[in-house]
Amino acid sequence: MKQNIIHITLVVKDYDEAIDFYVNKLRFELIEDTYQPEQDKRWVVVAPPNSHGATLLLAKASKSEQVDFVGNQAGGRVFLFLNTDDFWRDYEYMNSVGVKFIREPSKQDYGTVAVFEDLYGNRWDLLQLNSDHPMVKR
Repeated sequence: MKQNIIHITLVVKDYDEAIDFYVNKLRFELIEDTYQPEQDKRWVVVAPPNSHGATLLLAKASKSEQVDFVGNQAGGRVFLFLNTDDFWRDYEYMNSVGVKFIREPSKQDYGTVAVFEDLYGNRWDLLQLNSDHPMVKR
C-alpha cells in the first residue's frame, strides 16, 4: 500500500497577502489558484521549490471561529518544518527579505535549525537534516 499526505490546510486572513509571503519571501511555487464561484472562495496551493511532498492549501478564514486560528494553528508551537539542502543560503536569504526569526540557528543532533514566523505568526522550523537522518534516506 502507498499513501501520501498531499495538502496541509493553513488558515489565512487574505489569499493575496499569503501568496505574496510564500512566493516572494519563502520562494515557494504557486501550484494552483482557482476561483470556486459556487463557494465564493479560491483553491490556492503553494509548495517549496522542487518539492515532491505535501503542499500547503491556503484557505481564507470564512467564519469567525476560523479567524481565531489564523497565526495560531498549533497553539504557539512550531507547526511546520521546512527542510532545505542548504540551511545558511536560505537563512541568509530569508533574513534579507524580512522573515522574522524568533530562535537563532543552532546545531542539534538531527541537524541545523532556526525558528521563524510566517506573516501571521505561525511558527516554522527552517532546518537542514544531517545526511544520516532517517528522513533524508526516504
